[in-house]
Amino acid sequence: MKQVQLSYSLLLLMFATFYSCTNSATAPSPKASAPTSSKPLVPTLPDSPDSSDSAPDDIGRILKKAKTFRVLTRLLKSTEIMSNINSQLMTAKSGGLTIFAPDDNAFAQLKAGFLNSLNQGQKIELLQFHILPQYVSSSNFDSLSNPVQTVAGEDPTKLPLNVMASGNSVNISTGVVNATINGLVYSDTNLAIYRVNKVLLPLDFFVKAKAPAPAPVEAESPIADKKSSTEDQENQDKSAALSLLSIQGTALMSIAVGFVVVAMI
Repeated sequence: MKQVQLSYSLLLLMFATFYSCTNSATAPSPKASAPTSSKPLVPTLPDSPDSSDSAPDDIGRILKKAKTFRVLTRLLKSTEIMSNINSQLMTAKSGGLTIFAPDDNAFAQLKAGFLNSLNQGQKIELLQFHILPQYVSSSNFDSLSNPVQTVAGEDPTKLPLNVMASGNSVNISTGVVNATINGLVYSDTNLAIYRVNKVLLPLDFFVKAKAPAPAPVEAESPIADKKSSTEDQENQDKSAALSLLSIQGTALMSIAVGFVVVAMI
């Protein structure tokens, strides 16, 4: 009887040991925590296309899918800047581009007839002023140095563009307007497009060129004035003398005639 009990105890001990080892082998190991990434300053818009659905070399398709960029798309096509951008993105190996895209509401805020008042060169400059010749990620605006260079040029007195990142907002100042980035429209490794709530107007559109100063009038020489005055005085004296001689001659003639008449009588 004791042997049976001992055998039963050993059997239970072996079963408990086997069960414990099985559970230890199958227990899932704790997952490693994923590294935290910096939060983007500019959130992605709900209606923004992603890189998998849009060809990175087709700006027109990206803006069309993002919606509300009809005016910008028309201007990019009419100035041929759209084809230039697409060609550059297809051939560029590094650097990339960043585009600040005003939506239709932003263009609606412009003064009536403003776009029609611009010539072709001014329209090209206006659009180039919205393009940076470098790729700027949504979390990297605070690393830019002001004034930021645009494709329109580098003159800080005529084309100033200052980007200020504070908290989760990014503001852009041109000296004429203050705009805000509302969200990310599109981004890949070579192109970033951000929606802005105002058209970025360059300062040189509103700075009038100074009129040239009139040529100074050359002052007459005092010596010349004195000489002219002397000549005028001499002429006046000569005229007076001639008049006096004429009067005296007339008087003498009258006296002589008088004497002749008396003598004849």
